[in-house]
Formats: sequence, structure tokens, C-alpha cells
Amino acid sequence: MKGNIIILSAPSGTGKTTILKRVMPELGPISFSISHTTRDPRVGEQNNVDYHFVSEEEFLQRKDQGDFIEWAKVHGNYYGTSVQAVLQLQEQGQDVVLDIDTQGARQVREKLPESSSIFIIPPSWEEQEKRLRGRGTDDEETIHLRLANAQKELCDIDLFDFVVVNDTLDDAAMMFKAIILTLRAKQRRLANGNPITLL
Repeated sequence: MKGNIIILSAPSGTGKTTILKRVMPELGPISFSISHTTRDPRVGEQNNVDYHFVSEEEFLQRKDQGDFIEWAKVHGNYYGTSVQAVLQLQEQGQDVVLDIDTQGARQVREKLPESSSIFIIPPSWEEQEKRLRGRGTDDEETIHLRLANAQKELCDIDLFDFVVVNDTLDDAAMMFKAIILTLRAKQRRLANGNPITLL
């Protein structure tokens, strides 16, 4: 049985990476699609673990060759998802989580309409700004840019099948896990056909 392709998007600083790290060890056959990016690694990030860090020249070459199922330029840096890596994991029965922005989500939904999508949002705009500033990784100009982009991304909420409000980590993680299990049950039903014929 093929795995599910799950698009995961959220405004910057909403906490999707924290939710993923909390839930994925509990979910069994699920993989995180490692994106390619031209941005510099942050403190603690590892190449080929958190991202595939590549030069802009290599990224654009891969893009022109059609290697990416989606790509976007965000905050001055390129990000892209390898189509071959995603489909290979899916064929192995793995659920594949694509951590991408709303631009990328549109591209994937157009190319893979059978994919599912989850949007994580903050409980309030004030909390969104507080979390971004609390990370301590960006200067004031970058924070303003991320907040402006977050406002645009929140306007795309209707693109997504599921919405998770990250009010508390425990509740958001529980909801995310429930969605993945629901998608697996649906996939199993589709793979088995009409259950009446199995009796």
C-alpha cells in the first residue's frame, strides 16, 4: 500500500518543526522530505539531515532539469522538493511530509491532487510575533519580512484540508497525529476496495 503525501505549511515561527519532532517518532512509517535550499545553515542544522544545503547555481540547474516537484524563493533564498525522493518514499509505503510554504503547496496540489494538506496557525497574531522574536535568530528587518509574509500565507488557509491551531504543543501534536491516522485509515479503505466483497 502506498503512503500518503502530506503537505505541511505554516507561517514562519508557528512551531511546525517542533510539532513534527514531537509526533513523528510515534507514527511509525512516516518520513520527512528533506528540502534543498540555498540559505545558510542555522546553528545546530546539519546538511542532508535538516536540509540539503546547495549553491544557487546548483539549485537553479536542478530546477531547470525538472528535479523539483515544487520550488519557491522565500526571504531571498530558494527552496525546493525533489520529486524523485518523494515518490520513492511513497512507493515504499512511507507517509511523506512535505514541509513547504503556501506557494509550494499550490504547486504540489496541482501536480499531485491526491495529496493531503495541513495548515498550522498561531492562536493569535500577537502570539505569532512573540514567537518569532523569541527565537532570537533574526534581525528586525527579517522579522518584519517574516510577519508580512505570514499575513499573506494566512490568507491561503482555504487551500488546506486540515487546520491545526498551535495554542499548546500537546494539543497541536495530538491533533496532528489524529489527522495522520485518519488519512491512513482512508488510504487503507481505498486500497482494499469495497469491504463487503472481503467477507
